[in-house]
Amino acid sequence: MVRKLTKDDVLAAVKGGSVFASGGGAFYEHGLAMGYAALALGDVNLISIDELSDDAVLLTQTAIGAPAGTTDWQMQGKDYIKAVQLVQERLDKKIVGLWTPQNGKSSSTNGWISAAALELYIVDVTGDIRAHPTGEMGDIGVNSNPDYTTIQAAAGGKHETGKYTEVVVEGKSKTTSKILRAASDQAGGFIATARHPLSAKYVRENAVIGGLSTAIHLGHTILKVEKKGADAVISSIVKETKGEIIARGKVISKKMRYTNQAFDIGTIVIEDEKGKKFTLYAQNEFMAIEDETGKRLSTYPDVQTLFRTEDAFPLSTNEVKKGQEVVLFKIDKSHFQLSTGVKDAEVYPDVEKSLGIKLYDYSFPKK
Repeated sequence: MVRKLTKDDVLAAVKGGSVFASGGGAFYEHGLAMGYAALALGDVNLISIDELSDDAVLLTQTAIGAPAGTTDWQMQGKDYIKAVQLVQERLDKKIVGLWTPQNGKSSSTNGWISAAALELYIVDVTGDIRAHPTGEMGDIGVNSNPDYTTIQAAAGGKHETGKYTEVVVEGKSKTTSKILRAASDQAGGFIATARHPLSAKYVRENAVIGGLSTAIHLGHTILKVEKKGADAVISSIVKETKGEIIARGKVISKKMRYTNQAFDIGTIVIEDEKGKKFTLYAQNEFMAIEDETGKRLSTYPDVQTLFRTEDAFPLSTNEVKKGQEVVLFKIDKSHFQLSTGVKDAEVYPDVEKSLGIKLYDYSFPKK
């Protein structure tokens, strides 16, 4: 099935993607801008992966960097297009479609402008239903495949400051992904990428099928009830996603730092009406929630969202402020499909080291 995406779908993708952004997933206004620009440029066609031949070449398109707004970045629609072209130049077969490795505030519209400009499909899969800090978590298993050699390209940065950068690298995913993240830092902390040429057959067997339309559908659900107020929005999200509210309270602490790997790392502490405290661990995205006794309440790949109480807006780490009234929410991983990438134990150690906590053993305990 092929579905022509509309302006309403742009807003829905960003609204729904914001819930799955888990405190990251890039920038809300950027997501809208890229989505609307894509539709102004040409048709954006969302295709079911079942419509594609097994050997159709698909490419991941995303932005990488730190979403806390701490850096002087610039990324334009033409940077996304350029990244795809840089990979295409290295391939013998034509790229047929693009897919996003994650949902998020702008991640859910990843690739739309390139698809419109280059007459490619947007494929209805994601590498992870939610946003995540490292490329490996959304690469649907190529990180641990010793036989796969990838091509990755990046473009972005301000020309006037001399930060504009183009990079093309070829090699194993573990190494090349780190090169792109370094390029993101040098370009100003946020950069457009295209990577991992893969067959539709491989993507079908390893990605989250229908991951993008899931976010778009959630967004339309939110839009239908927004006029009823914040409580109605949050209730509709809980019902639609089978999620749960962990706490309602106030932000009492926020400690974030930027690293030269283009990560924002730190903690946010919430105190509820009864004085109970909850700590969110963040590396670009929220990755775990603990109560004041140290009990783990949620761990990636669960979805973890912090809503602003007044309007049910899902907050990114840069938007969280001390004293804000918030609602802490999660969707357990049992309620959505998991890709090969998020089940790969090898993609967790770097993040665990940065945060100083265990993740994989909580989500995938040994039997």
